[in-house]
Amino acid sequence: MSTIALIEEARRSRDWNRFVEAIPHMRFLGVSVEETGGRLVGRMKYADHLVGNPTIPALHGGTLGAMLEAAAQFELLYRAETVALPKTITITVDYLRSGRALDTFVRAHIVRQGRRVTTVQSVAWQEDEAKPIATATVHLLILGEGA
Repeated sequence: MSTIALIEEARRSRDWNRFVEAIPHMRFLGVSVEETGGRLVGRMKYADHLVGNPTIPALHGGTLGAMLEAAAQFELLYRAETVALPKTITITVDYLRSGRALDTFVRAHIVRQGRRVTTVQSVAWQEDEAKPIATATVHLLILGEGA
């Protein structure tokens, strides 16, 4: 199924995990998405292959960055009219504390939406949402259909 078809199906069925299918590495990371109170929340289930430093063990920063970026894309797909997967222009990730060998959650919100560029902030946490482990500011390019 094409990316556009997956996004359209996600909206029609309200099965937001179709967004995960549109980004293959999200499946590898074990990410799932659900809607809670009108907000999308992503979950990356802990797995050994996500560890970057086995002596601590701490999650690899790349897995957190990828999850934060995808959360921004998912939020834009969820809120905007676009059916094409938004393209990342820039992403700035702030790592605040080590991600431990636990499930990790992420949510995002749109800061500013223009006609072509949108700014989204994402936050990742583990046991306590008030204690984020990483945050990101993502600038996304909104593409037309079929792009």
